[in-house]
This record gives sequence, C-alpha cells and structure tokens, in this order.
Amino acid sequence: MDEHTADPSVAPPLGNPTGWRRERRVWEHATLRRATAHGVRLYNAGAYHASHDCFEDEWYNYGRGTTESAFLHGMVQIAAGAYKHHDFGDDAGMASLFHTALGYLADVPADFYGVDVAGVRAALREALDDPSAIESWRIALDGELPTAREADLAYADALD
Repeated sequence: MDEHTADPSVAPPLGNPTGWRRERRVWEHATLRRATAHGVRLYNAGAYHASHDCFEDEWYNYGRGTTESAFLHGMVQIAAGAYKHHDFGDDAGMASLFHTALGYLADVPADFYGVDVAGVRAALREALDDPSAIESWRIALDGELPTAREADLAYADALD
C-alpha cells in the first residue's frame, strides 16, 4: 500500500472485490476506492464531466503500467465518451474514447474496487454497435447501481 493513497475513513465494500484486503480490513488504495465510488455515482446520475474529474484526479497518483492507472484511465475515457454522446451528440468521439477505454480495461480484474468491469466492457462493446445503448446504462458498484448524492458533488467540486 502506498501511504499517499491510504485513508482509513473509506468504508469497506459489500463483497470482496480486487483491491480490498479482507484479512487486514483495508483497501490497498483507499483513495482509489473513494474516487471510484464518487465517480461511479456521478456517472450514473448523468454528471459525466464531474465523474471524469473524479477518475482523472486520482489517476495522477499511479505510475504508468499499473493496473490502477489503466483502470482509472479507462474510466476517464468512459466518462468523456458519455459526455460527448449526451451533451454534444458526438457519437464518433464517443466511439473513439470507448475503443481506447476497452484497451485500458482489457487486463483489469472483473471486480476492480467494486466496479463490475466485465459489465463495463460488455456495455462499451454494445455502445460501439449501437450508441443509444448507453442511454440507460449505469455502472454497477458492489452489485448495485448507485446514484449521486450531495457528498459526491461536493467531492467533485473540491477537486478544482
């Protein structure tokens, strides 16, 4: 664990995803879990730009070639692609970003930090065939489809 990514206030998951150290009851990188939870909830609420910011800010904590960096970079691409689709009607831009995201997420474990990465990859492939597929798509976290709360917006706002 890197001390700069430790935070004992980050709650445990509902299950035992990759990144959770059950035997020690601690996240390997708690700040990654915190950013991921905020980013997923904001994405699911349609706040794609704020979601992007959550993932991007945490991404800078990890070196190139790490699974954490690949995961966060992929999630940044997803949020940016959804933003292009929803806010600008730019499906070509969305497709380019989703292709890139699939590359980053290719070797990320299916349950990384509580995110259903396997489901994310499947949704991205579906959206590449039919961009309207992301209209109702939500990202699962700990087996649920959480949506944003005031704390999520405050977290994203504090990143500026």
